[in-house]
Amino acid sequence: MFWVLLLLAAWAVAGLACLRLCLAAVRAAAATPHAVDREHALTLYEAAFLAGGPRRVADLTLVSMARQRRLLLAHTGWATVVDPCGRDEMERSVIGAIGPEGQSRIAPVRATAAAADAVRGLADRLVRAGLAVPDGARGVAAGVQRVRVAAVTVVALGAAALALPLPVDQPRPLIALWFALPLTLTLGCLAITRMEVHPYSRWASPAGQRMIGALVRKADGSADDRTYLTSVAVRGVHAIGEPDLRAAFAHRERHVEEYRARQD
Repeated sequence: MFWVLLLLAAWAVAGLACLRLCLAAVRAAAATPHAVDREHALTLYEAAFLAGGPRRVADLTLVSMARQRRLLLAHTGWATVVDPCGRDEMERSVIGAIGPEGQSRIAPVRATAAAADAVRGLADRLVRAGLAVPDGARGVAAGVQRVRVAAVTVVALGAAALALPLPVDQPRPLIALWFALPLTLTLGCLAITRMEVHPYSRWASPAGQRMIGALVRKADGSADDRTYLTSVAVRGVHAIGEPDLRAAFAHRERHVEEYRARQD
């Protein structure tokens, strides 16, 4: 009867994951503004936030300043200030994050700039416009991922139960049917969530995602600097074309991984 314990574990995993997703969806519905400012014209910073959150805004600022030769991003992962006069709040946040010496590693600069007041103010404006997901409503995407993991876990537990030696009076099809019930719960929860709140996003509301799509379509077909920065805002640093800039951000990622490994 060891398979019964596996069945109980499957129900516990599936039930908890579905419950957390339902609670996250309820919180999201309560926190998301019903009114959407459809006349709002997205800036590149706002598009970066909706597509990738605060850190994407910091990345966009770094790339924009580097292309204007007001910031030097070395392939070794260091940022050096060339022009200490920021042209907007985000640029001033980046320069302030680099520090008075005018040079710092890119990874801490990115983290500090992403947490600056300028980014929080930008996020608040997008939430009020109905384009960004409020802080308390960002659990739907994570909840969906947990339910997907739960579904795979149920299948694995069911397979383990069927692989066990069983008495003759316990047919395997019946045991498989018992495990199909929690699996049906997870798949049904995913189907309902997809119909009600898809597409899932941690940062952009459905209206915000539509605006990002419109911004990308509007930029397609041109080859100016704004189009380039739009690609960085929407797709991240992977859209960078210059080898030196790509190397700078690749070195940043390695530095972050090494730092996390030392912390562990």
